[in-house]
Amino acid sequence: MGTPCEIQLFAVSSAAANAAAAAAVADVQRLEARYSRYRADSLLSEINRVAAVGGSIQVDDETASLLDYAVTCYDQSEGLFDVTSGILRRAWKFDSGRLPEPSALAALLEKVGWRKVSWRRPVLSFTVAGMEIDFGGVVKEYAADCAATICRSHGVKRGVVNLGGDIRVIGPRGDGSPWRVGIRDPRQRDGLLQTLTVYEGAVASSGDYERCMVIDNVRYGHILNPKTGWPVRHLAAVTVVGDFCVVAGSASTIAMLKEADGVDWLSQLSLPHIWVDVHGASGGSLFSDAENLGDRVEPHR
Repeated sequence: MGTPCEIQLFAVSSAAANAAAAAAVADVQRLEARYSRYRADSLLSEINRVAAVGGSIQVDDETASLLDYAVTCYDQSEGLFDVTSGILRRAWKFDSGRLPEPSALAALLEKVGWRKVSWRRPVLSFTVAGMEIDFGGVVKEYAADCAATICRSHGVKRGVVNLGGDIRVIGPRGDGSPWRVGIRDPRQRDGLLQTLTVYEGAVASSGDYERCMVIDNVRYGHILNPKTGWPVRHLAAVTVVGDFCVVAGSASTIAMLKEADGVDWLSQLSLPHIWVDVHGASGGSLFSDAENLGDRVEPHR
């Protein structure tokens, strides 16, 4: 998953915990092998080779469910959460310290837009050659949910799955106490904005601090508006608490993409959240009942 990951479990024996953890890790590795854009042998790379020539491909049920969820996110975000927008990374080189050339960005934007894709389950077709699909905003969170489901199927009722900050809590610690989840301050690398206590559920965050560059005192983060090709500039970080990690993760990203409207959108969905804007103002509501974001992806069984 390109990030530090950990699983902590309380079980009736070490053998039971190890068996559950091994099965969960194997499934995370399975999803990595299927959906990594860094692997030429992944299913995602196969899909993108078809996209490159404007072709069609038939996908399996799991991939179809992920695409269905991506459509839900696209609709809920009014086109801002778009799995075709990953191609914009070709213009944004955050380790270069330079802004992209407008002409390069404009050329890539011609290949961005879910409406340019024909999705008739199970057939995915691309009407514009050179497009790409990127599940980066969904798969890691989905993997955390799947890992939690697998641990439960092995009889584990207490534990936590943490895939690079996308967290799914299976149940409280062995002594019944909650897990403590630290929320990073987006402007202080080792600083904590808040600490949450979680007995069960999911916590996921999005922000402008992991991959970014600062030019002339302006921060440019990696969360890009697929309609303009430019980074969002209103919220610095959003954390969402929910029942499923895939919902919390996509909701936090959509809030970032909605910029000034993001906080109101989360409030309307009754999703517990914390936010910080680029000026340092913060707020949130962690005491309402989380609701699912449209049709959710069921964890793999």
